Amino acid sequence: MKQGVLLVTNKADVTMSIVDPEKGSELASIPVGGTTAHEVVASPDGQFAWLPIYGDSGVGMPGTDGRTVNVIDLDSRKMVTSIDLGAPSRPHCAVFGPGNGMLYVTSELTNSIKVIDPVELKVIDSVPTGEPESHMMVITKDGKRAYTSNVGAGTVSAIDIEQKKVIKIIPISRVAQRISISIDDRWVFTADQTKPDLVVIDSSSNSIKTRIPLDGYAYGTAPTRDGHYLIVAQPSSHSVSIVDLNSFKVVKSIKVPREPQEVLVRTDNRIAYVSCDESKQVAAIDLSSWKVEKIINVGAGADGLAWASARNF
Repeated sequence: MKQGVLLVTNKADVTMSIVDPEKGSELASIPVGGTTAHEVVASPDGQFAWLPIYGDSGVGMPGTDGRTVNVIDLDSRKMVTSIDLGAPSRPHCAVFGPGNGMLYVTSELTNSIKVIDPVELKVIDSVPTGEPESHMMVITKDGKRAYTSNVGAGTVSAIDIEQKKVIKIIPISRVAQRISISIDDRWVFTADQTKPDLVVIDSSSNSIKTRIPLDGYAYGTAPTRDGHYLIVAQPSSHSVSIVDLNSFKVVKSIKVPREPQEVLVRTDNRIAYVSCDESKQVAAIDLSSWKVEKIINVGAGADGLAWASARNF
């Protein structure tokens, strides 16, 4: 039985790769329909890829301001529609809400999360984040709370989605990046960009629990599916660190290609994928041996990752 495919956004190529995870090879490279997508999410049924079109700049830098979410049919491998967010907004991270099936998209320039009905293909609501440059986002499993990393503000917003209000703004540092949440929703992780620290937030109090020192600046993170470890991409050291979530200590370091960006743990908890920007590659790490099993060639500026469940790929 086919497991599914890996999706990779290639910022510099303005494409999305579809990758065969077993062969470790690119099945297709598809234009994303706009300059450019940094992140991607697959629909729960594995049929579509949803790509916020950010623009041609970095966070907080001059450049174009994207305003659409483009949709690619993974069967036909073509863009089938584009959803206009109503204003220039630099949309970035997209997450399907647990339970309600709505698509939530961070909107950096409007200090908000846009809520999209994926059936009606339109924006139906907006949730404030209370801060500019809300870049990445996680949603708790009950669908009631969201956390955003606000890059230039150096904060994390804890947000009540149902009430559409900010619960708390959590100061992290002068600049923060990326965000993930533990399997049990107990801990929220973000990366301090002023020093090599990983920040752990206690979601019950929305306050910082601890800081974990690393041997390089952190970026994307993801927990293993068993909740035991956190995998941390470290672009400056071209490596990933493995953090034990019982002790909050680094227990292993693994070399990967240059500029690791994002981490995705496969649904079977066998493999973690790490996109590596400068190398145009994705590293596949075996989670039983903690060794790089495959190096997969994709496009330039490899960044956002998503897993699309099995269909007729």
